[in-house]
Amino acid sequence: MNTEAPKTVRAGDLHPALTALEGVYERALKRVHALVSKDGRVSAGLLNRHQLAAHGLAYLATELEAARQVVAWAERVSASSDDAELELCIAGAYVGELCRQLVGGVELGPCESIGLSELGLEQEELAATLLSPKVQAIAERYASGEALCRLARLAVEKRSFGAWALDDETLEAVQTEFRRFVQSEVEPIAQDVHRKDILIPMDLIQKMAELGVFGLTIPEEFGGQGLDKVAMCVVTEELSRGYIGAGSLGTRAEIAAELILGGGTDEQKQEWLPKLASGEVLPTAVFTEPNNGSDLAHLKSRADKQPDGSYLVSGAKTWITHATRADLMTLLVRTDPENDGYGGLSMMLATKSRGSETNPEMEGFPDEGITGTEIKVLGYRGMKEFEIGFDNFKVAGTALLGGVEGQGFKQLMATFESARIQTAARGVGVAQSALDQGLKYAQERIQFGAPIFEFPRVQRKIGRMVARIMACRQLTFFAARAKDSGKRCDLEAGMAKLLGTRAAWESADACVQIHGGNGYAEEYVASRILVDARVLSIFEGANEIQAHVIARRLLEQA
Repeated sequence: MNTEAPKTVRAGDLHPALTALEGVYERALKRVHALVSKDGRVSAGLLNRHQLAAHGLAYLATELEAARQVVAWAERVSASSDDAELELCIAGAYVGELCRQLVGGVELGPCESIGLSELGLEQEELAATLLSPKVQAIAERYASGEALCRLARLAVEKRSFGAWALDDETLEAVQTEFRRFVQSEVEPIAQDVHRKDILIPMDLIQKMAELGVFGLTIPEEFGGQGLDKVAMCVVTEELSRGYIGAGSLGTRAEIAAELILGGGTDEQKQEWLPKLASGEVLPTAVFTEPNNGSDLAHLKSRADKQPDGSYLVSGAKTWITHATRADLMTLLVRTDPENDGYGGLSMMLATKSRGSETNPEMEGFPDEGITGTEIKVLGYRGMKEFEIGFDNFKVAGTALLGGVEGQGFKQLMATFESARIQTAARGVGVAQSALDQGLKYAQERIQFGAPIFEFPRVQRKIGRMVARIMACRQLTFFAARAKDSGKRCDLEAGMAKLLGTRAAWESADACVQIHGGNGYAEEYVASRILVDARVLSIFEGANEIQAHVIARRLLEQA
């Protein structure tokens, strides 16, 4: 069988494969729905009991949506360009490889997979879909080892990993501006910040503030840029491509602004949004507790209301990012001790003093009633992580978000969509950085008389990275557009986060492998990318949580 991709490539060639994937998904959806339903409704208990099948369905649906989005992207590019061969080969590689892989089962993560038979697919159904001659021919033509090698060579030849197809002059200008900024300001300091385990320099944060990073999606009336979530993804990806810490600085401002815009009083919006947008105030999210990770509804930290209307906060919080430098804490606490569920939680806009980096008497956490201990981490070091203890820490009564107790959990949930889309963009940026470094090294490293890029195993890695990264990028843009449309998009956001963070880890691992022993050396960027990538599938809702959310939504809609 011919393994070379055709000289004339058309996105329409891939539609039979998409149809087959959709058929597999529909059969799996029916099977899993039958497993987890009771009296016609999805049962939480049955969903937990059949978690493997449910999560397999979630990953299957996520890969299918990514396939749809990358094919739609390739069609848009080919419709507006006479030279879209690279983009069409990228779409073909992603879709074709997905069809080949699924025959062996759905990958849930390292050391985890589930067979299609466990999702209700019989052999005859596979024969009519993934194993049909037409689909197998597509997979062989576009996603064979040689086809992926050819994709890598084509990317090098065209000096491109595929047009983004933003279809917006403003977004294209934003991307160009931030790519230049990252190359000149972020990349030169990233390795030093990581290896010395120091905070990101304040002068870089100031430059990012001047570019509008912290007010990107804040309305203009509050001093922000008033841009959409797609712009947020573009900026986040470019910053994360340079260094994950730079891409993540905007996350805290994004979460704080979403909380205040969605749940704050007019006074709170006027007070805080302009300061967040300008970078005058640096926020930090204070949600997680030592014994409660994703189970936020059962947090123990409490805020006791005083006769003067203020609150005294006591309890422990953990994994608090950029905590010493923060001026504002979005603090989730229990204000109703009689309600041990989500209804007893409130969100506080709690101010604190910024720890000094030059005055020993004011370093760390200088305020009375708050202490902090740094958590040493493998990567993601530029902002530092802390465990914080509160002991009758005083918070003003006006800090209660929205002015009404008991709304904290709902207010926080409303921010999850944006936070997860932004995390997906961080993942794509880190994955792209791994591709950049892997390809550069492969072209420069000479072994056996030739650059190692000439070896098929290396080319295949590069080709696969190109395809998967673009698919994740387009899935992330898809989720951002859904958010911009104003509709509920926890499904799309979860999918983007699930796949984008997986791409970061897979690409980082491939980058290290291309480097060989040098990839394990701290002096090489590849080692930093690896440890930075690893955290992405854990925070902003671990990927197991994402899969559960996706599965529940899919099954409830069935």
